[in-house]
Amino acid sequence: MLSKKETSMILEKLHANWPDKTIPKIKNIKAYEIEKDKKLLVHEDNFTAVQIDETILPYLGNNNLVELFPYVLIDMGAVKYICNGANIARPGIIKFESFLKNKIVIVKDKEHQKSLAVGISLYDSEEAIELSKGHIINNMHYVGDKFWNLYKGLQI
Repeated sequence: MLSKKETSMILEKLHANWPDKTIPKIKNIKAYEIEKDKKLLVHEDNFTAVQIDETILPYLGNNNLVELFPYVLIDMGAVKYICNGANIARPGIIKFESFLKNKIVIVKDKEHQKSLAVGISLYDSEEAIELSKGHIINNMHYVGDKFWNLYKGLQI
């Protein structure tokens, strides 16, 4: 269980990077450390997040939360690579929602529109649309990674 001070610091980081409607009103957060500077943050009121260094991302299994962030759709050929941790490159992206550089973006597959990964944008969406190659989103959390598996193993 994180202290009130640590919880307040996390909420401050959320206010800086997350849409206001996504930020919960919580007092206590449990942190499960996976590796140095990598934690799964959990609160019983349906709030789960991933912390990597100072960056806090929504946990992919929390669909209600993930749906509040901008996304890109990728072609089905890119799914296997994304779910193995590859960064999201321009050729695989077939649809963009509007987002800014250095912001949280969800990656969904074209066919089922399931959330597969969450990362940080390397460009504004308007810039990225004009590109024909290169990485657009830094993949930080994806289906099947250590955060995903840890949460699936917890009895919450």
